[in-house]
Amino acid sequence: MFITNDIRYIGVNDHEVDLFEGQYIVPNGMSYNSYAILDEKIAIMDTVDIHFTEQWLANIAAVLEGKEPDYLVVHHMEPDHSANIANFLKAYPKATVVSSAKAFGMMQNFFGEDFAERRLVVGEGDTLPLGKHTLTFVTAPMVHWPEVIVSYDAYDKVLFSADGFGKFGALDAEEDWACEARRYFIGIVGKYGAQVQALLKKAAGLDIAVICPLHGPVLTENLGYYIGLYDTWSAYRPEEEGILIAYASVYGNTKAAAELLAERLEAKGAKKVVLTDLARSDMAENVEDAFRYSKLVLASTTYNGDVFPYMSTFLHALTERNYQNRTVAFVENGSWAPMAAKVMAAALEKSKHITFAQNKVTVLSALSDTSRAQIEALAEELA
Repeated sequence: MFITNDIRYIGVNDHEVDLFEGQYIVPNGMSYNSYAILDEKIAIMDTVDIHFTEQWLANIAAVLEGKEPDYLVVHHMEPDHSANIANFLKAYPKATVVSSAKAFGMMQNFFGEDFAERRLVVGEGDTLPLGKHTLTFVTAPMVHWPEVIVSYDAYDKVLFSADGFGKFGALDAEEDWACEARRYFIGIVGKYGAQVQALLKKAAGLDIAVICPLHGPVLTENLGYYIGLYDTWSAYRPEEEGILIAYASVYGNTKAAAELLAERLEAKGAKKVVLTDLARSDMAENVEDAFRYSKLVLASTTYNGDVFPYMSTFLHALTERNYQNRTVAFVENGSWAPMAAKVMAAALEKSKHITFAQNKVTVLSALSDTSRAQIEALAEELA
């Protein structure tokens, strides 16, 4: 596949993977992207997952048509992108590996050697002339590993963005970009918003026409849309005005309270209300929605003096990713000692810029006139 006249796509699609990184459901698979820049000097941009070694090497051979590559540029050392470094160097013994100093330390850990005789260490502002094309390197520490670099080709105005601007899903899958890119970003990169903001500031000085990520489609049109979403996500700003009600229920009474709240919010004109059962839905998608919308209602049964385990997992996932700049409300249930609201509030006490709703709902086993009135008051406040 041609990206430009001189840049070709040589990556692979993976439809065998069930859980990406051992935790993220990927019903439409994954792509592991790699690129070739064909110039006076030839650069291969990143490798692919170890399960696709032969296919990837065949893709390289097909675009090189008998030529030898001069460089392998490694932007990121996660194994889905770096697993075939040693295999590439065996296939092309004259090639040089180009990467950051930290990446070569990681190569020692992964492969038992750091390729000291065949390496070129690059850092901020360093360049790699290929002929018409010259790659300029930009460091991107903790986006989302410490060794990450990105590179920019001014000739074709192409940004090779490592894991930035990636998404779940193979390239032959028809699906909305934003949904799976959001779930990917919040789940994998979400903790490192400040570092993404720093990289976006660097990228703002570049004239970018094409973004080549390591996962997902090459982006060539309406780049302001994608960059704008990344700015919103990494700044932890709500993407939409809306209310996510996330509940964890044992016997259905907390669920009934959550459903009644959703009904009353919609009746009062709330713009968007999303209801999710934490025990029966994709946790990564729930976390994505919590970051997507401006308000969050946490509804949980009290369980062993704490909250129901699925709620505990959800709260940990939010705080681990620096959840902030939102309004949060609580619905708790308890038959003799309701504690859930206190526990949930404590879990968020170190989160920045969280506004707690003034109204709280306490269900004592099942809905009553009192708890229904509290739901009505909370709906009025949130809507």
